[in-house]
Amino acid sequence: MYRDMRRDHGSVVPVILEGDVPAWLVLGYRELHQVTGDSVLFSRDSDLWNQWDNIPDDWPLLPMIGRKQNSILYTVGERHRERAAMIGNALEAVDSFELRSTTERYADELLDAVCAKGETDIIADFAMLLPVRVLAFVFGFADEQGPGLVTALNDMINGREGAIAGQQHLGASMAQLLADRKASPASDVASRMLADSSGFTDEEIIQDLMVALAAGHQPTADWIGNSLRLMLTDERFAASLFGGRHSVAEAMNEVLWEDTPSQNIAGRWATRDIQLGSHRVRTGDMVLLGLQGANSDPQVRTDGSALTGGNNAHFSFSHGEHRCPFPAQEIAEVIARTGIEVVLDRLPDIDLAVPAESLARRPSPWLRGLSELPVRFTPIPALGGTSA
Repeated sequence: MYRDMRRDHGSVVPVILEGDVPAWLVLGYRELHQVTGDSVLFSRDSDLWNQWDNIPDDWPLLPMIGRKQNSILYTVGERHRERAAMIGNALEAVDSFELRSTTERYADELLDAVCAKGETDIIADFAMLLPVRVLAFVFGFADEQGPGLVTALNDMINGREGAIAGQQHLGASMAQLLADRKASPASDVASRMLADSSGFTDEEIIQDLMVALAAGHQPTADWIGNSLRLMLTDERFAASLFGGRHSVAEAMNEVLWEDTPSQNIAGRWATRDIQLGSHRVRTGDMVLLGLQGANSDPQVRTDGSALTGGNNAHFSFSHGEHRCPFPAQEIAEVIARTGIEVVLDRLPDIDLAVPAESLARRPSPWLRGLSELPVRFTPIPALGGTSA
């Protein structure tokens, strides 16, 4: 699809979002570098959008595009840098050894629930549950709140009928967490953000916690699922399925180039008329970041080969001032890699239970992940009673 769009329109493509809403999708690596690197010309301030008069209040893409919200996503300039520092500092204080240990315990608990059956859907029963459970724990949530957060996040991100209700549930949960941590601070992300001395309001912190949880959960779940799919369907990684770990990092890096969870991101808004690619972008037009399109740009991928080595010049964590913070990237990688390694350690003979060509993607304009990944394996006993 990206090849066809690039052939017909070049590196910048006119697209229509649900409800006949126009936007520009940037597929060129160099053009995307330009857009993400110039926060003045391509602003994150959604108030600039020239289509607001045509957007109904129940538009299902509102939670992911939204009128200007009081969150880091739509903050610009020095205030954005201050908020980015607050979030980065709160996440950087997460102990990597404790994070890995917590992830292992939750992963073992999830596998304990299915390991005696000899079969499972590794997406629904593992990948879609692990990141949010770990992140909820790190943020300060009680364990029993995890399932509700999973449902709310998935509804919001997929941009369908439950999107707005999911956003409301997430907001209420974050507000309650902040109230609890004000009364009883702890060693968690929410408490550290409250303790920041930069003068942020409760509403700002709530919005930023929502952004961090949403951005951390679903892409990481899809990173796990897409990496396991690759390892189960590509003979290059077959050896890793028998107790080895050496290829896990290579598979994960290849996924970020070839099958990245964050396919498209909304958005940036042009602050003046400008030529972008072969098109004239007008003031207030919305520009969508085509991360996967840029990753596969033939201008920078001249030989078309898969990138499994240490080349990290992909756009999967975006670029520029509004990129995914480095501590957040590290947390996502620890959760994803640890989760995959636990699966391979516990279920060394894991194999697909359906033909590879029958695997389907979950419908979403933003993220690319599997609807399900049915697998089979030799039944094993549960480790028993592990929890975080």
